[in-house]
Amino acid sequence: MQHEAPIREFLGLTFNLSNVLMITITSLIVFIIAIVATRSLQLRPTGMQNFIEWVFDFVKGIINSTMDWQTGGRFLTLGVTLIMYIFVANMLGLPFSVRVGDVLWWKSPTADATITLTLAVMIVGLTHYYGVKMKGVKEYMRDYTRPMAFLFPLKIVEEFANTLTLGLRLYGNIFAGEILLGLLAGLATNGGVVGAIGAAIPMMVWQGFSIFVGCIQAFIFTMLTMVYMAHKVSQDH
Repeated sequence: MQHEAPIREFLGLTFNLSNVLMITITSLIVFIIAIVATRSLQLRPTGMQNFIEWVFDFVKGIINSTMDWQTGGRFLTLGVTLIMYIFVANMLGLPFSVRVGDVLWWKSPTADATITLTLAVMIVGLTHYYGVKMKGVKEYMRDYTRPMAFLFPLKIVEEFANTLTLGLRLYGNIFAGEILLGLLAGLATNGGVVGAIGAAIPMMVWQGFSIFVGCIQAFIFTMLTMVYMAHKVSQDH
């Protein structure tokens, strides 16, 4: 199922307006959730405050499993932002998609490799930044020659591999899910009564599975972010 993307050029740059729209909507949803959950904090949390505190505790557990809290505590906000942003982004394309003619406007932003690889590059770039900031340039560079100097080329390759796998794993899982949902929706709308009945149950089952996959992928992306960060900033790595 091929759909055109709404591509526009501005000042010599090329923009995918669908991507711009969806990452903006994702950011707004996460921002609204954060505001609603924290606008009236109470000693005995209820409702949305319970939810956001659970998210913080969950991410804190992820960080504690990868590095000591004294080192990793500063990355709590990063982890919470990542897991919420990626989860919301993964969910947006599940209920429906919006096409205008042959142009696809509404989809999960993480179903586009450009978005997921950009996220991966940003995360890996952050790990290098904090590695240099917290260890110093000399100590940071020594990590590339430990435990043996001849491993330096392999560690350079590893950095590129980590970036690719971090971005493409998320993209592949979300994109494949949306493709199958699109095929089932096409069967339901073009196959008459028999097609609609035959596609209804598989579609509900696959949507439930896609929600599970979306949750797992948000967790995996956040976990790997903290693992990569720990490798750069912890003294015992």
